[in-house]
Amino acid sequence: MTTIAVDPFKEFKQRQREGWKFFAPQETFTTLAAAQLVNFAQIQPGQTVLDVGTGTGVAAITARRRGARVSALDLTPELLKRARESSALAGIEDIDWKEGDAESLPYGDASFDVVTSQFGHMFAPRPEVATGEMLRVLKPGGRVVFATWPPDFYIARMFALVSKYLPPPPGVPPTGLWGDPAVVRERLGDRVRDLTFLSGRMLFPALSPQHYRAGIETTSGPVIKVVENLAGDAPKLVAFRAELEALAAEYLVDNAVVQDYLMTRATKK
Repeated sequence: MTTIAVDPFKEFKQRQREGWKFFAPQETFTTLAAAQLVNFAQIQPGQTVLDVGTGTGVAAITARRRGARVSALDLTPELLKRARESSALAGIEDIDWKEGDAESLPYGDASFDVVTSQFGHMFAPRPEVATGEMLRVLKPGGRVVFATWPPDFYIARMFALVSKYLPPPPGVPPTGLWGDPAVVRERLGDRVRDLTFLSGRMLFPALSPQHYRAGIETTSGPVIKVVENLAGDAPKLVAFRAELEALAAEYLVDNAVVQDYLMTRATKK
């Protein structure tokens, strides 16, 4: 008799899928960071690459244009539609796009030379499961490479603010922990070697904190869900918006919100 595993975070993932479907306009800002990630990953022509949590596919398309053979997976079909459109516009028809879950990758063991994730796998509610899956499909001697948000900088602090108003289910750790080298080292453990970190910076143009807040209320999945959840509680929504604008103001320099991130690279033993 076959036992079917029940995903305890099925509803949570469904909310993530619904929230992130509006993300496409932000690819303008992640495109430059995608090139930095692909450079850091040292991707070479002919290598097999899997991009986990690919979103609109900017890292996957960048890797394909470097000559890699690319597969890419995301939870949100609307973003994959955008990725396919962008790929076709670039004259690329052979990326294997799949709708799927970082906690249950539909690929065989040791299938890829490089596994990447640009601000994607970190949203999986069980880091140990996502980590195990990414390493499972990676060949021995292959590289796992990802970009995440450090806990003491803007984006992770924004996600912490979101969790204050809309807490995740019990057992889901803060997303920002993926940007802490000590935590990353612990999560990857003795399954990897040559662990390397490199800082990066993304600039998000904004005329004011209010402009920034208004923009991400329609494009950032977690913020969208908070606004939806507080629609019937005007005072609380006003408070959330005020806190978000105050936080953005701390990082607004020369008409851009400064968003520092961390890149991690490691080789599977």
